[in-house]
Amino acid sequence: MYSKKIAGQFLILACVAVFSAAQAQKLPNVTILATGGTIAGTGASSTTTVGYTAAKIGVDALIDAVPELKKVANVKGEQVFQIASENMNNDYWLKLGKRVNTLLAQSDVDGIVITHGTDTIEETAYFLNLVVKSKKPVVIVGAMRPATAISADGPINLYNAVLLAGSQEAIGKGVLVSLNDQINGAREVTKTNTSTLDTFKTPELGFLGYIQGSKPYFYRQSTRRNTADSEFDISNLNSLPAVDIVYGYANMNPIAFNAFVASGDKGIIHAGVGDGSLASTVVPSIVEARQKGVIVVRSSRVGQGIVARNGEADDDKLDLVVSDTLNAQKARILLMLALTKTNDTKEIQKIFYQY
Repeated sequence: MYSKKIAGQFLILACVAVFSAAQAQKLPNVTILATGGTIAGTGASSTTTVGYTAAKIGVDALIDAVPELKKVANVKGEQVFQIASENMNNDYWLKLGKRVNTLLAQSDVDGIVITHGTDTIEETAYFLNLVVKSKKPVVIVGAMRPATAISADGPINLYNAVLLAGSQEAIGKGVLVSLNDQINGAREVTKTNTSTLDTFKTPELGFLGYIQGSKPYFYRQSTRRNTADSEFDISNLNSLPAVDIVYGYANMNPIAFNAFVASGDKGIIHAGVGDGSLASTVVPSIVEARQKGVIVVRSSRVGQGIVARNGEADDDKLDLVVSDTLNAQKARILLMLALTKTNDTKEIQKIFYQY
């Protein structure tokens, strides 16, 4: 009798194991690439939501803090680097982009989540949107409060991001940014508030969708070229062309513009006032920069709307490029990648209208 009970218990355990394995096989395989940021930050106390230290917690601890992840995906973690995102640079982008493409080429990876600091999350998202070579979901996620805070937003944001990265609905939507139950597209999203949880928005054009009840709901998607449809290839790149941003303001002088040209920049983004207007004090420097082969893109500090070609400046005469609706920091990224393909301003302008 005793041996029969033992045998029965083993049979039950075996059945449970088989059932669990079958369920795991049905779940999507999502890799979490950790890069640091507030989501991995710690504070002096549970009420510290400013003045904390970013990028302290490793990827394994982030995953362990959200056991619910196992219900929505087979999750693996990898620490790519560990930085506060104000320290993001071109080298980190190239490393991250290449790793993402390597993983997405594997049949056992269905989607990727990248944990990231919020300060430059929109820039990393747009860079990846241009260089990822797959339609598989790539979701970038962060947090506005450190992991040690009473009301830390990191765990639910990470759960939603994994859910989204493993979903069929996110396939082919380009790189996504997911925080605060909201889904934004990489091209348009921007940080709009220094500290509130709802800081990430897409002004005027709106969110792509929401996550509710452990399900993503999409209402629109970008019409611009991205990811698998992009022409940009970083597989053999070890560096990117130097491009910097000059900010427009009242009583502007050309010192910063001239300094960037003198330092060897290949391109400059001019974040002008209004519709990307150029102060008369800067125009001679722009003319000289173009004579030296430096590409100049007119963007706007406003943050919303189209920068009209030949609107506030004679772009044809000055041989300039306009950024369309891209803000200055994203225009910089697109120009860097465009310069790996061409130095022709007409071709670069076409690129800005396509991406």
